[in-house]
Amino acid sequence: MRWLTLYLRSRHVPLALVLSLGLTVVLWSLWSIFSNSPDAGAPMVVLTVLILVTTVAITFAGPDEALERTAALPWWPRRAAHVLAALVLILVLLLATLPTGARFGPAALVLRDAAGLLGLAALGAATIGAIRAWFAPLGWTLAVIVFPAGGGTAGQIITWQTQEPGNRAAAVTAAVLAVAGLVAYALSGPVRPAPAEAAF
Repeated sequence: MRWLTLYLRSRHVPLALVLSLGLTVVLWSLWSIFSNSPDAGAPMVVLTVLILVTTVAITFAGPDEALERTAALPWWPRRAAHVLAALVLILVLLLATLPTGARFGPAALVLRDAAGLLGLAALGAATIGAIRAWFAPLGWTLAVIVFPAGGGTAGQIITWQTQEPGNRAAAVTAAVLAVAGLVAYALSGPVRPAPAEAAF
C-alpha cells in the first residue's frame, strides 16, 4: 500500500484526478447552462475526451526514470495497468453524465476516442517523452477539427476522432493506436528527458 501511495504521488496522480474531475464538472456545467439540448455535440465530446487525455498524460513519468529502471521489479505490468486505469478514469467521468441532463456520449464514441487518444499519448511518452506526450493527440485532433478531410477510407482514417461511433475505419484506427501505445509504453516506458528538462 505504501508503494502504491508513493507511486501515485511521484506521478502527480492526485493532481491529475482533481484536474480531470474539475474540468469535467466545468464542461458539464457549461453545457447544462448554455445548451438547449441535453446531448453534447460530437465536437464537444471529442474535445472533452482530448482535454482529459492531456490531463492524465502528465502522469506517464516519475521524477527519475533512470532510478526506477534500476529496480528489480518488472515495470511493464505496472505501466500497462497505469494506462488502463487512465482509460477507466476517463470513461467513468464521461459516462457518469449519461443519466444526467447534460450527456457526454454516446458510450461507443467516448470509448473509441478515449482509447485511441490515450494510446497516442502513450506512444508519445515512449518516443518523445512524457513531458511532450500530449503533443500528438492535441495536434492531430485540433488539425482534424479545423481542417476536416474529405470522404473515403483514407479520410475516415485521418479523421477517426470525429467519425460516427459505428464507423469501422475509425474504430480500427483507434484500436491500432490504443494497442500500439499500450505495448510501446508498457515495454519501454517513457523516454528519459534531457538533463535540463529533468531539472525543470
